[in-house]
Amino acid sequence: MPAIHFFEEDITYKPKNKTALRQWITNTIKAEGYKLKELSYIFCSDAYLLQINQQYLNHDTYTDIVTFDNSEVDKEITGDIFISIERIRENAAKFNITETDELHRVIIHGALHLLGYTDKTSVTKQKMTQKEDFYLNARGFNS
Repeated sequence: MPAIHFFEEDITYKPKNKTALRQWITNTIKAEGYKLKELSYIFCSDAYLLQINQQYLNHDTYTDIVTFDNSEVDKEITGDIFISIERIRENAAKFNITETDELHRVIIHGALHLLGYTDKTSVTKQKMTQKEDFYLNARGFNS
């Protein structure tokens, strides 16, 4: 059975509207022509995510998200998405949006990575941002 899990590492954080959030993520994956098998979102601190970034990606920078694609079957999503809640809060303040809206943008950003979208160039980043905006507007629940 497909599943979306929310975990915490080294912090305490519980996203709101978990049922609606799971449905929205699942709908996004289906809309892109994929099937959800298992997806874990792990909320953590900057320090925790920096360590993952260094250890697995050889990047020595803070980031808001690191996505690991564990899929073994084409068009079937299995993955782990680590999200720094400190980055979410800082970016929400920086962009003058709610923490929840920023969290949802990053949550769907990670899912889009698993769906094959990248943000390495300005063109692919623009396409990904358009997809984020599209799916944020399709949430169907109050943030």
